[in-house]
Amino acid sequence: MLVSSGFRFLAPHISLSFPSLQNRIPSTLSFSVASSAMDTSLHSTLFLCGKSSAETEIAKSLKINDALKLPNGGEVSTLLQSEINNFRFGEEDFNVDLFMNSLSTNRFGRFLIWSPRLPSTHDIVSHNFCELAIGAVCVTDVQFKGRGRSKNAWESPRGCLMFSFTLQMEDGKIVPLVQYVVSLAVTEAIKDVCDRNGFPCLDVRIKWPNDLYLNGLKVGGILCTSTYKSKKFNVSSGIGLNVGNEKPTTCLNAVLKELSTTSNKFIREDIMAAFFNKFEMLYDIFINQGFRTLEELYYRTWLHSGQRVIVQEKNEDRVVENVVTIQGLTSSGYLLAIGDDNQMCELHPDGNSFDFFKGLVRRKLE
Repeated sequence: MLVSSGFRFLAPHISLSFPSLQNRIPSTLSFSVASSAMDTSLHSTLFLCGKSSAETEIAKSLKINDALKLPNGGEVSTLLQSEINNFRFGEEDFNVDLFMNSLSTNRFGRFLIWSPRLPSTHDIVSHNFCELAIGAVCVTDVQFKGRGRSKNAWESPRGCLMFSFTLQMEDGKIVPLVQYVVSLAVTEAIKDVCDRNGFPCLDVRIKWPNDLYLNGLKVGGILCTSTYKSKKFNVSSGIGLNVGNEKPTTCLNAVLKELSTTSNKFIREDIMAAFFNKFEMLYDIFINQGFRTLEELYYRTWLHSGQRVIVQEKNEDRVVENVVTIQGLTSSGYLLAIGDDNQMCELHPDGNSFDFFKGLVRRKLE
């Protein structure tokens, strides 16, 4: 049975009103001279980069054939990795060589599109999906038309790690679960960077379904979209993570500074390489063994195990409140909860609320 409802948390440690990474525009943005000279709102420059000669040949082919396009007819220039040195970029610009040297994958992240400034990495990947190899990634330093849930758009400043990459899946039943694998790979990558560099551990947690939280504040988010073509699901996965930008909430480096006596900092290239190294391993487990193999690790990372929530349901002219306890995820990726009457139920977002936990539809399970 589907019941229109809304709910709120009983426990206080998860805030229902929080500063969001989305829908905020920073008051100032800094760009290198080269970036501002090359890029306008109607023009983008894409540098095509590869880890090996195979990916480099792909880059050359895409450039020769002028294959990559912007949505809405925007003007685009494509250049090769070897041409990056012809431009004067600042120290804060993405360092392709540093990323490639830290990458140890067989598929993901090996072909990279970098731009100093883009409307949206997600649009580049999704719009050119059929031209790109599976596992190709697009990253930018500044994004001014980023995409979020329900077509929300926002501007992301320097210091934020923003990238999108391609996936292809055949089983439609597990496509909704891939966002959880992506989220888990982000948290595992941050742990890995901390361990390798001797940093204090930052406890980045997952807020279902696709937000990343640190010390009660949102520091990142995941967006996965898909289209169906030739009996396969083309999935575009996007990640935004506050690494060095303290606005609009906080960032990894701000928290690291509070915990450390040194001047060490997270760098975007290291985190992105660590992400793909972790994601490739977790994704293979996910495809070959199913998400249940990863559930224990996921539940150790998310915020909701045992969380008590109040579900508000309309019963004729009355609003009835029922308390349920979150148990985990259902096989379809929604929240599994149990009521005080031991009735199991599945919680769905209603599609109308920016915060998933302010509106949902409850389906009772037999």
